[in-house]
Amino acid sequence: MKNTDRITLKGVIMHFKTITRHRHLVMKNCFKMGLYFQGLTHDLSKYSPSEFWNGARYYQGTRSPNTRERELFGYSRTWLHHKGRNKHHFEYWIDFYKMGDGENHGIVPCRMPDKYVAEMIADRVAACINYRGSEYDSWDSWNYYQKEKVVSKYLVHKDTLNKLEFFLKMIGEQGEAATFKYIREIFLKGKDKGRWERELEESLN
Repeated sequence: MKNTDRITLKGVIMHFKTITRHRHLVMKNCFKMGLYFQGLTHDLSKYSPSEFWNGARYYQGTRSPNTRERELFGYSRTWLHHKGRNKHHFEYWIDFYKMGDGENHGIVPCRMPDKYVAEMIADRVAACINYRGSEYDSWDSWNYYQKEKVVSKYLVHKDTLNKLEFFLKMIGEQGEAATFKYIREIFLKGKDKGRWERELEESLN
């Protein structure tokens, strides 16, 4: 497919507004979970030349510019740059498995630290709000996850996947406010750990 996309002033302005609005939404979500530093530093790489100009060039408005870039080239250089610098993406936590002989024997997902699982939840909710606008529903993050689940189950550590599903479902059932409070007070602080482990186990059965 021939690339006919060009950087325009409108694309630059709209892309800047979109990623800034997204960052502010994630920041608010992270603050509600007590993740202040992560909220302030979330997605700063999107303003780097490697990511920003391609984002403006392939600006869509209703979906990620990375999607358009993949349509044109079969991959997104912007996304490859982004996922390697932002720990709230499960793709960051993919590594090679080494046997006793020291040789690589395949690619394996690693367990994500809980604070980045929480930021991933904040990011997914914010992305849905950003792109869905007035049509946003608390089940949107869960519904979007269902579309990528077939691939995700091979690329995400089982522990991370269980937590992601647990909280996306909680958001759908109880809303963002209740879920973020639960993440802050129970999940991240480890308060009443028995309750958290019990409820997670129950959700898997």
